[in-house]
Amino acid sequence: MRIVRFIVSVALLLGANAVCAQNAADPVVFEIGGKKICKSEFMKDYLQSMSKTTFDGMTAAEKHKSLMDYAELYVNFRCKLADAYALGYDTLPELKRELMTYRKELAAPYLIDSATMNASLREAYERNKYALHAAHVLVPVAQDASPADTMKALREAENVYKRLMAGEDIYAVAQEIVAKNNPDYRPNPMEGELGTFTVFNMIYPFESAAYSLEPGQISKPVRTRYGYHVIKLFSKVKYYGRPTIAHIWLRSDVDSLQSAYGIQNFYQRLLDGEKFERVARGSDDMNTAGKGGELKSVEMNRIPPEYVVNLSELKEGEFSKPFHTTFGWHIVKLVKADSLPPFEQMLPYYKQRFSRDQRAKAPQDVFVANAKEKYHFVDNTVEEYKIVKKKKVITRPATASLAEVRSLLTDSVFSGTWECPDELILDRRPLFTLGDTAYTAVDFVHYLLYTQQIEAKYSLDTYLNDKYKRYIDGRLIFYADDHLEQEYPEFAELVDSYRHGLMIFKYNDTMVWSKAIYDTVGFNEFYKIESRKKNINDTSDAVYFWRTRARLKEVTVDDSVTLAPKKASRLIFKGLKKGWGSTDLKEALEAAADKSRRGQGRIEVAADIVEQGNQTIIKDTEWSVGVYSRPNGKGYKYIIVERILEPSLKELSEARGFYLNEYQNEVERRQSQKLRQRYNVTINKDVLDQITY
Repeated sequence: MRIVRFIVSVALLLGANAVCAQNAADPVVFEIGGKKICKSEFMKDYLQSMSKTTFDGMTAAEKHKSLMDYAELYVNFRCKLADAYALGYDTLPELKRELMTYRKELAAPYLIDSATMNASLREAYERNKYALHAAHVLVPVAQDASPADTMKALREAENVYKRLMAGEDIYAVAQEIVAKNNPDYRPNPMEGELGTFTVFNMIYPFESAAYSLEPGQISKPVRTRYGYHVIKLFSKVKYYGRPTIAHIWLRSDVDSLQSAYGIQNFYQRLLDGEKFERVARGSDDMNTAGKGGELKSVEMNRIPPEYVVNLSELKEGEFSKPFHTTFGWHIVKLVKADSLPPFEQMLPYYKQRFSRDQRAKAPQDVFVANAKEKYHFVDNTVEEYKIVKKKKVITRPATASLAEVRSLLTDSVFSGTWECPDELILDRRPLFTLGDTAYTAVDFVHYLLYTQQIEAKYSLDTYLNDKYKRYIDGRLIFYADDHLEQEYPEFAELVDSYRHGLMIFKYNDTMVWSKAIYDTVGFNEFYKIESRKKNINDTSDAVYFWRTRARLKEVTVDDSVTLAPKKASRLIFKGLKKGWGSTDLKEALEAAADKSRRGQGRIEVAADIVEQGNQTIIKDTEWSVGVYSRPNGKGYKYIIVERILEPSLKELSEARGFYLNEYQNEVERRQSQKLRQRYNVTINKDVLDQITY
């Protein structure tokens, strides 16, 4: 994260690094290495670096000082950038790889149709306001099935739709269809049940069809990659997010009458005012019965749909009437409601899910369609025609074909082992053109070879056509990506800024930060000089000094039975006279302890040095040499203050980080001075002084 923040800050500082053409209205402010930087460029970068809140609250004098401070930083960064280019930092392989990673992220919004994507994101949010409960009947058919098999499945799905519209039970019909396609099927009375779901929980075409229904309605057959679905919507309720709920559950698989009687009894107790937590102790859910029946932060699609429907009718603190599910009898209480956050807060989540969801295809399809026209795409494998004035039709015959590639393609492509040397491809006519670039069958075959993988066999004709479309789409996106800098100046500017940020980060690391760390001779000399300048009475130098400290031992005995306090006290004072260390004292205390408790970690002795105002061991009244006792549960503690250390300057090893930071700043200051001389920096202070904003 450090490097990302650094790059963004440098991007704001450096801007586009353009060279200006001098004129009276836009005078030159700086000249660095022969490059002139005009007022307009400098002010653009400066104003971008300022937050509006800070800017609006500044006086004229503060604005002038801010501008002067920024000018110093600006010149130093420009000098570093010039030196980084001179040293070839822009050609470093690791820097170029990292820049490509950032560029890919920056380019993403330019390579889709933003209007379509924004509409889809908004659609997801609007749908997310509701949770659905539905069931479906699936007539399976492969995505790449033959037209005959596809039509057969569609007719069967249409028949399912008619049966459901006539009133047949959806679960019974679903069982029949599944059993028909699976000889080993075990009957499931709830076949086709989907429970509760919301946006992104189902495949996109299915989701769209389900959200178009009202409770009780049945959809016409919906095609997905799994086959044809006929959906029945049972309920559509407000989405509660991740609420905290409590429930009481009685199983009904043993004695349903007893469970029904029991749940009514529980409900009456609640109506009579008994607390839900107490009644919930009788629940059959052993995981929650002892916790008031509470289920914290539950997802809607992980609880029975009947729970969701009943929750939709409750306010916080209210409980439902008894209701029945396939699991038994229930009462549910809404402990804490949740709601859908604002659209802006949900955007990061939606964008993450969007990239992995089928709905992402729509913005890309629109982009590709627009790119075909924009970049003058021509597919030579199909006949083209257009209607001009007076309905006159002009046709252009196909001038290329995929026939040769199809004749060379074999089923080995489905095992990822297909081979096709270039010399086998005799037809070298362009399959399609994009801008001024032509793509031949050789290029397409290379793509097929590279993308082949192990997969289920299906029609080679379908495979070839699908791959050809993907190849065209990929080339269009690649072509557009390759021309972003030329078409969008703001994108080129942003990429340059990131490039410069990476270069400056690398330059600082090599020429300043690492140099300061490894220059031990220079660092030690710097410490000798700077440490003499530190003043204990200067609050800005406080980090370089120790405040009053105490050297102590802390004796902890877990239980007075282990060792009587008086006995321990005598040994402690004896140890002080003889100069015992922590180990000697602990051994003496262990030897005097009750025999049955020795060697069990019941006595601890720890040595420490603590600083006044930065510790919790010694009380304010105990900052003098002595022995202080205090209770500690069943046992006790002795604090042995052996010596009080007066305030003092920290050694280098004790304040290394602070001195190193200062030394790095000093190395950077010296480096900046050298660079200003090397690149003949000229600052037109008259121009700077006249700038108002």
